[in-house]
Amino acid sequence: MSRARNHLRAALFLAAASARGVTTQVAAQRGLSAWPVPQEPSMEYQDAVRMLNTLQTNAGYLEQVKRQRGDPQTQLEAMELYLARSGLQVEDLDQLNIIHVTGTKGKGSTCAFTECILRSYGLKTGFFSSPHLVQVRERIRINGQPISPELFTKYFWRLYHRLEETKVDLAVVEVGIGGAYDCTNIIRKPVVCGVSSLGIDHTSLLGDTVEKIAWQKGGIFKQGVPAFTVLQPEGPLAVLRDRAQQISCPLYLCPTLEALEEGGPPLALGLDGEHQRSNAALALQLAHCWLQRQDHHGAGEVKASRPGLLWQLPLAPVFQPTSHMRLGLRNTEWLGRTQVLRRGPLTWYLDGAHTPSSVQACVRWFRQALQGRERPSGGPEVRVLLFNATGDRDPAALLKLLQPCQFDYAVFCPNLTEVSSTGNADQQNFTVTLDQVLLRCLEHQQHWNHLDEEQASPDLWSAPSPEPAGPTSLLLAPHPPHTCSASSLVFSCISHALQWISQGRDPVFQPPTPPKGLLTHPVAHSGASVLHEAAAIHVLVTGSLHLVGGVLKLLEPALSQ
Repeated sequence: MSRARNHLRAALFLAAASARGVTTQVAAQRGLSAWPVPQEPSMEYQDAVRMLNTLQTNAGYLEQVKRQRGDPQTQLEAMELYLARSGLQVEDLDQLNIIHVTGTKGKGSTCAFTECILRSYGLKTGFFSSPHLVQVRERIRINGQPISPELFTKYFWRLYHRLEETKVDLAVVEVGIGGAYDCTNIIRKPVVCGVSSLGIDHTSLLGDTVEKIAWQKGGIFKQGVPAFTVLQPEGPLAVLRDRAQQISCPLYLCPTLEALEEGGPPLALGLDGEHQRSNAALALQLAHCWLQRQDHHGAGEVKASRPGLLWQLPLAPVFQPTSHMRLGLRNTEWLGRTQVLRRGPLTWYLDGAHTPSSVQACVRWFRQALQGRERPSGGPEVRVLLFNATGDRDPAALLKLLQPCQFDYAVFCPNLTEVSSTGNADQQNFTVTLDQVLLRCLEHQQHWNHLDEEQASPDLWSAPSPEPAGPTSLLLAPHPPHTCSASSLVFSCISHALQWISQGRDPVFQPPTPPKGLLTHPVAHSGASVLHEAAAIHVLVTGSLHLVGGVLKLLEPALSQ
């Protein structure tokens, strides 16, 4: 694979201008449509996605790039060159009415709230986010809907051929996770910026402290452009304040949703979970500021409701949300985030939490949801965890946070919908190898078993527990498990995991005959009987948005159509 081809993937979504540090584009002026458009013969959507996948940086090359990382500033310079090769200039992006949002947790939900609010005013919206859950085209939305397969295919091939015709050997440009030197920071003139909750994530790229991460995320601030942040710990909040002051960016602290509700009826949110209230509060400020600046032709000033004191920031306006704002918050949908699917005796709780703070929020949401459920009268209830974690995240720390949920079974699998993903281009990932993802699942299982052992032997002065008896995996050596590991299993793909969990009792997920060996492991065999007889099964799927996306693909087939 040539280096030029490796570079191409970073340029494919340049018109949307941001990845992972999510960007919402509002009132685009070019008349984009999400409806089908004519396309050239033999250029199907899956062909385009397969070609896109060949441009993914493979695992070996990615490791080489990390070791040889050069001046990060060159990424932004190279990005301008790619933009020019695609037929656009930075000045073209300046004409878009962009809301640029970054953060560690909640930036996608914040943008979903913001976009729905603005759409409730009758505005035409564009929304780019990453990663996708089921299909790549979800990353680009027009008026709340993913662009059609035909539109994606048309513009993919148009850009692909244009870049192929002008390809040169340039420095590597990586589509990153938002921040000072990220190639997505090519946006120069957003209307307003936002920072959602900050925490530890992507430490190899952003830094190993929340203050370093705050410095990177604050890189999206622009001179004279209003910016808003939710309440952060004092350290990162001070970093954001200093970042903003250095470039004369007016930065404001969002008031709580309770403050905005005062004197009016409570605000209903389309997304569950107490943590979504912080995201909704930020979204209200972003939408309110955007609307004001549009009314004043981009020159509207934010009037703080409280001036800044010492290290504190000035407080953003406290206003009564309009009926359009209330409607937008209530109608917001954002799949894979605090999402519940009820299917007969099974209830699936889907949340793509993958950082310590977001997993804590996920646990609170899951436990609150269980408290409010109707208890069955005809048999026992079973709780199942389906988990995977990727990248440089600490799975042991995340799994420890999940222990209070008191799961009966913990199931681990890679983010592979099927054992072979050749027929599913949207779910392919060449940045890791199959061996890597399977071994990582076994490590997750060992972490979970170790946590079980710690719970079983809380006395620090007692004799040490014997060493774990190795991974009890359906993939490797189906030997009898250690007594403290009896509730954990590893499957080779999401489909096999769901088949074992659901036991044919999900009325929508009805796969063909289970693969041979699915129940040969003792835990799988005994657990199958328990699940088959349970009056209610509560399944929490978390740890990775890609895992949640694979589960949604199987549980909601309509999302793939």
